[in-house]
Amino acid sequence: MFKKILIANRGEIACRVIKTARRMGIETVAVYSDADARAPFVEMADEAVHIGPAPAAESYLLADKIIAACKQTGAEAVHPGYGFLSERASFVEALAKENIAFIGPPANAIAAMGDKIESKKLARDAGVNTVPGSEGAIENTEDALTWANKIGYPVMMKASAGGGGKGMRLAWTDQDVKDGFEATQREGLNSFGDDRVFIEKFIEDPRHIEIQILGDKHGTILYLNERECSIQRRHQKVVEEAPSPFVTPKMRKAMGEQCVALARAVDYHSAGTVELIVSGADETGESFYFLEMNTRLQVEHPVTEAITGIDLVEQMIRIAAGEKLEMTQDDIGIDGWSIENRVYAEDPYRGFLPSIGRLVRYDPPLKGWTDDGSANGRRGVNGVRVDDGVYEGGEVSMFYDPMIAKLVTWGETRDEAADLQVQALDAFRIEGLGHNVDFLSAIMQHPRFRSGELTTGFIAEEYPEGFEGAAVSDDLKRGLAAVAGVIATADADRARRIEGQLSDDLYAPGDWTVRLGDTDYRVTLEEEAITVDDAPVALQMEYTPGERMVEVELDDETLTLQLEPTRTGYAITTRGAKHTVRILQTRIAHLADHMIEKIPPDLSKMLICPMPGLLVKLHVEEGEEVQPGQPLATVEAMKMENILRAEKEGTIAKINAEEGESLAVDAVILELE
Repeated sequence: MFKKILIANRGEIACRVIKTARRMGIETVAVYSDADARAPFVEMADEAVHIGPAPAAESYLLADKIIAACKQTGAEAVHPGYGFLSERASFVEALAKENIAFIGPPANAIAAMGDKIESKKLARDAGVNTVPGSEGAIENTEDALTWANKIGYPVMMKASAGGGGKGMRLAWTDQDVKDGFEATQREGLNSFGDDRVFIEKFIEDPRHIEIQILGDKHGTILYLNERECSIQRRHQKVVEEAPSPFVTPKMRKAMGEQCVALARAVDYHSAGTVELIVSGADETGESFYFLEMNTRLQVEHPVTEAITGIDLVEQMIRIAAGEKLEMTQDDIGIDGWSIENRVYAEDPYRGFLPSIGRLVRYDPPLKGWTDDGSANGRRGVNGVRVDDGVYEGGEVSMFYDPMIAKLVTWGETRDEAADLQVQALDAFRIEGLGHNVDFLSAIMQHPRFRSGELTTGFIAEEYPEGFEGAAVSDDLKRGLAAVAGVIATADADRARRIEGQLSDDLYAPGDWTVRLGDTDYRVTLEEEAITVDDAPVALQMEYTPGERMVEVELDDETLTLQLEPTRTGYAITTRGAKHTVRILQTRIAHLADHMIEKIPPDLSKMLICPMPGLLVKLHVEEGEEVQPGQPLATVEAMKMENILRAEKEGTIAKINAEEGESLAVDAVILELE
């Protein structure tokens, strides 16, 4: 077994690998960029080596710096995590030349599966179902149009070396191909160093299912069941679960055996994942097709660990050290249900715009997970596990992926795992930047999610007008109004106790008018009774003025509420929605209607940059007439290109930015007459 390994990655996956290595008695080495000098993974490792500036192209993507760090520290092996160099065959070969082990698959398997064009051919030869598509790389937009019409719309344009939702564009028309083909090439080149693009048929109403593979160097290859990854936004996974509510034992066996056959065809060893697309309309389970094989650990690997009790990182290390798998296919079972939500730095209330900045407050519902080596250790504590690599006071940088943490729950049933997610998300406290916690909670409560009727179009279909918070019942609104009344009374009581007040006989009012949304509620507190509009509310809570999170019992249900003071009350967040609550004494509440609201400035004639990013391309010139929907500018943020389009007809009056310029959020890119 290795005595020391280096983790060629950052963030939560670096922390994840370190935890398992520590339990195995293996020393660890971290490598870090300027941006990560104070990151948790650097402190967790036994040693740390600085490898360059913040941009990944100048640090984490430089194989020679990783190898130099290995030589400097005496690391015998490298775990690549995911992303960066994890699927770079040349990196594996360079390590081998220096007699450094790679904790992952062989270089030939990475090369074969990393090329999506060649991998489809290999899959077809191995007897795996494949999606109809182009026969090779497409050179230009004209050829792309020819292939798209030959295959038939809708089609998906994909970068050959792409992954993680990057380098992918869906096209329904010729215009979509014209707008998106070159952008797909650029994303492939910028993110993966490869601008080759191919096109394949887009399966409508698809489910995204993936099979976890694990193989050793002695010929044993197993499949560790499936994961459902259908809930995605812009082809980026948001929610993953294991097992899938759709897959039957017959489907599982057929998929698993085909995926093992593919892995065997490239002499695969280590952990890997074969991604499949399944037609949701076919209940026979026969219409599943090969998408790609990820020759690395997946972000969503914890849900597989939770239902199997197998530490995938440990197995990867043991396999790289030459050990045999101690399990057989018959040993792989399914125990309970596990769900993972990806907590991203993005604002769902503003169209999911990327959000970067400082984590002013970061307090997850549970920090980390038990690492005692037991099967239950994979499931966290009381069924809740948080994998993260950030810290309070740290920054979410524009240089890396916007994921803050992974929230994983395990339960005996799917509903139990989802209920735990809702409870844990309520208690997940993040301040200082936008995040998607409310959105994730809304998904977990959504009737369609609970029914298991999932497709990759779930988010677009269920939130076509964007996200405005989870649906809330009238009973919950009344309960929150009662909570607001209790908080206001406690705050007023504290204020009257402070020395130096104008009068010694100030009292704490118990009659409030609470406006929640567009509705006014009259809340009255009398000794042991609380009424809302003269109807009693069963509420139990303890609150100390200044608290930002409280737990309440409302109608026999336990809720965690996050509180944010406002000028006239509080913003109360719970169950996937933020409620702005205005609290006034009833005797003066009617006066608020006479206040004049501030009218916001007219921004309709300006193209505003919705997120911090790089202005990649201007599609128009001053004086040019534009039509609704016409591309005006392309901004790259978090390694993704975003096309900003005209919302109405007009003429370009002034352009305020240049291509290649870094823009701040709300920067005015151009103005319309």
